[in-house]
This record gives sequence, C-alpha cells and structure tokens, in this order.
Amino acid sequence: MIKKLVLVFIAAFAIHSYGQEGTASPYSFYGIGSLKFKGTVENRSMGGLSIYSDSIHINLRNPASYAGKNMATFNNESRPIKFTVGGSHSSINLKSDSETDKTSSSTFDYLALAVPVGRFGLGFGLMPYTSVGYKLESLNNAGNIENRFRGQGGLNKAFLGLGYQIMDGLSVGIDAQYNFGNIQNSTVEFLYDSDGVPLQLQSRENNRSDLSGINFNFGLSYKKMITDNLELSSGITYTPESNLVSKNLRSFSTIRTSSTTEQEIVINTIETDLEALGLLETDLILPSRFSIGAGVGKPRKWFVGAEYVSQKTSNFSNELYTSTSTLTTFEDASTFSLGGFYIPQYNSYTSFFKRAVYRAGLRYEKTGLNINNESINEFGMSFGVGLPVGNLLSNVNLGFEVGKRGTTNSDLIQENFFNFRISLSLNDRWFQKRKYD
Repeated sequence: MIKKLVLVFIAAFAIHSYGQEGTASPYSFYGIGSLKFKGTVENRSMGGLSIYSDSIHINLRNPASYAGKNMATFNNESRPIKFTVGGSHSSINLKSDSETDKTSSSTFDYLALAVPVGRFGLGFGLMPYTSVGYKLESLNNAGNIENRFRGQGGLNKAFLGLGYQIMDGLSVGIDAQYNFGNIQNSTVEFLYDSDGVPLQLQSRENNRSDLSGINFNFGLSYKKMITDNLELSSGITYTPESNLVSKNLRSFSTIRTSSTTEQEIVINTIETDLEALGLLETDLILPSRFSIGAGVGKPRKWFVGAEYVSQKTSNFSNELYTSTSTLTTFEDASTFSLGGFYIPQYNSYTSFFKRAVYRAGLRYEKTGLNINNESINEFGMSFGVGLPVGNLLSNVNLGFEVGKRGTTNSDLIQENFFNFRISLSLNDRWFQKRKYD
C-alpha cells in the first residue's frame, strides 16, 4: 500500500519537474489560455469519451462515477481504492502561408484519488485547467519586428467530489472545484530611426493576473444490461456558469534588448494605477458546460460510444482580457467524440497482451475562438493501450493522438500536433470485513 502511494508521488514529481510549461500553442495568447482536457489518458485515448466507468479506473469527467457496485472479486463487499497520475508531451508543427516552425511542451496532467464508502464514493485531486505559453512577433511594413508578445502561466483546479449510488446502475455526483493560478504576459514595442535601425531603448508593457474562485460540476451515470450480453452505458454532466476573481497588476518598463539572445534588460519601471482605472480587481466569467453521451458494449470485452459537449464560451468575459481588436471574438464551443475499447481476454493467464485494453477514438472540436472571421477548430485521432501491472487490476496506460488545430486562412496559423500521454492507474484494498471461524 505505502509502496504504491510512494510510486504515485514520485511519478507526479517527475512529470511536474519535466513539464514546466503546459503549452506552446500561439492560440494560448487569447483569453486565459488553451483549455486543458479534464480527463484521464483512458478517456482521451477513446476520443475524449467520459460516459464509460468501471471499478478500476477513475473517471474525472463525471463525479457520479466515484460511486458504483461492489466487485465480485471482493465478495461483493467493497470496491478498490483507486489512485491515478498522468502527464503528457506534445510536439507541434506550426504552419502559415509562408513559414513553418516546430515547438513542443511537456506537462503534468492530473493527480487523483477515489475512495469507496458504502454507496458513496469520494474523489479528490489536482489538475491544470488552462495553460499559457507563447512567444510571438509581429512585423512592420519594412519586415522588421514591430511587437514581441510573451506569455506564461495558467489556471489550476483542486477538486473534491462525492458520488452516490441511488440504485444498481444509477449514480449521481457533484464536484466542488477550487480554481487558482496566475497569468503573466508582456508586450515589447520596437521603435526605429529614419534609417531603420532599432533605437537603443524600447518600451515594454507588463501584466500579471492572479485568479481564484469556486465552481461546481454535477453528473449522472446510468448503466443497464439490455440483453444477456449487451450493456448500455450513458452519462450527463453540467457545470453552471461561475465567476473568478482576477487581481491585476500592470507596469511599463524601459528596456534594452539584445539582438542575438533576445535578452531584455530593464532600465526602469513605472507602476500603473489600475485602481483609478477600475481594473485592480475584475470578475472573470467561466462559461457553463453540458455533456451527454451513450454507448453499448459487452462487459469486460468491448465498448463503443459517442458523446456531445457544448460550452457557452460566448459568455466568457473579463475587462482586462477583452481584446481591443474587433477581429477576435468568442463563440459557443462544442465537441463531438466517438470511441471505444477492446479486451481480447480479460482473465487470460497465458498471455499478457490478451489482458491488455486497446482503445481508439476520434473527436471534432469547435474551440469557441474566432479570429479574422475564422472559427478555430480542432480534429484529433487517438489510440491507446492499458497494460496490466501488479496483482490487483492496476495498469499503465499509454495514449497517442495526432491531429490539427486552426487554419492557414486569413493569415492564421495551423498546428499539426502529436501528443503522447502516460498514466499510472493503481488499485488497492483498504477496507475488508474480518471473518472468524
């Protein structure tokens, strides 16, 4: 038991140490960054499906999954304690009408624990919600740098959830999520003399926002055998609109830049009186989110399902983050996912690979970002495998995804990405009834 906990925290520390920047996407420039997928490697390997739940994996998308029926392996007396930790690495090829480039990022994705308590189930953990990580430049008519934009940070979620099994196959749940983090960005404006030579000193605008607030996520899960071999699985989740508090700082610096290393040396800085502007503390609206999905399968053999997610991204607002450009707007977002899994023989004693879980899926996402009258959409195809380890249904999950985001139309950037994900899903039994002869 202690060894498994130590393994989880060592893995979490290693992933966090390796992945300090959660994204390298230029589209994280907008709003509060690129939204991270709230789910496990198992979910993402099936195109993002969150409607399937079982006794040995944590479903972070639907809090109703924390509850469930006891396992026959435990004489129908209890369910296992479930631990999971995951991380990912993304390689991105950036493409415009005239240029190409490459970038990459690695990140810690989640750490969670689920504990059964009779008909109840308790879950808690930590995961990133958005990530900011970009370095962009704009050019003037002479082909020289006009502005340099840099940003980093993001929003994290610490969550505590409770699920309850109303009856066999029907569960409800709720997550309370505390959001916290900060976003930092800067803009350098380059000025030149009449000969096109950059001036010795340039000006830089610096911004920092510290974000915090609470929101809730409600879920319902329903499973039922519809024939002797086929089981229906379905799920619904709803996250109401909520507000975050954004405490803001802004300053302007005079800097000297190096043309070779791009190092920025600060000469002096002037703080902006945001209180006088009414921007010292602002409210940021997190939009509501709704998902519904269903699928069928043979228990412990195969499953296939589909899910639809909608998000009122058009309601996102924060006076400090609102773009002054009329060419950037937020519209309602949506995602359609299709996926499933296959297990050759879950109880095979002769073949390791027959006990493995093979997953696949695809998704199409309308991100909610519209630039130059072009909707920024995303498409991904995913594959994965769950490899059994240990002696109590624990496993290592590997996931792969290829896809693209954005377009080269209207002077925009298209991202062609390859994502690799890995997680540990560890199970143990803490509570069992004592038996006496």
